[in-house]
Amino acid sequence: MDSPVIWVLIALVLIGAVVWITTSRMRSQRLRQKFGSEYDRTIREEGNVRKAEAELVARAKRVSTLQIHPLSAADTQRFDDSWRAVQARFVDDPHAAVTEADRLVGEVMAARGYPVGEFEQRVADVSVDHPDVVMNYRAAREIAQLHAAGKANTEDLRQAMVHYRALFRDLLETPRAETREDIRRESEPATSRRER
Repeated sequence: MDSPVIWVLIALVLIGAVVWITTSRMRSQRLRQKFGSEYDRTIREEGNVRKAEAELVARAKRVSTLQIHPLSAADTQRFDDSWRAVQARFVDDPHAAVTEADRLVGEVMAARGYPVGEFEQRVADVSVDHPDVVMNYRAAREIAQLHAAGKANTEDLRQAMVHYRALFRDLLETPRAETREDIRRESEPATSRRER
């Protein structure tokens, strides 16, 4: 082979490598932006960037085939009213309120068009459109399981309600302007709320 042909081949290989690296970085950056902390969690779980990114791309493809849709105004109001009732119930019966909050989140997911099969699939599906709050879902579910095993105290249950609430609000896609009183009530321990 002639020396110029070798140099052209080397240049083509180098250009191809640069294009491949740039494309891979851009893909990673897009996935990181789309999935946020879920991107990092998936990498830790998979133990490999390529596998993790393939998993995230597969999630996005799966969700794109679903008929996810916003709630009607009537459904939004109905679910919002139900959530208020669940929150009010927490004062007298925190255990039942957490169970009801989990059920209500599942109802909202179903009404939006998310399949409500096994928990890990639900989390994966929700992570595509709601990556900022999917960790709340996991945390709330973990506390609910501790509760079912009799290992969660009232403060744990209050924290589960906070987590469920964040996911619930995001699923409704109607962030409500919260008053200082709402925020204060959410942040104080449940025991002091009961003493009033």
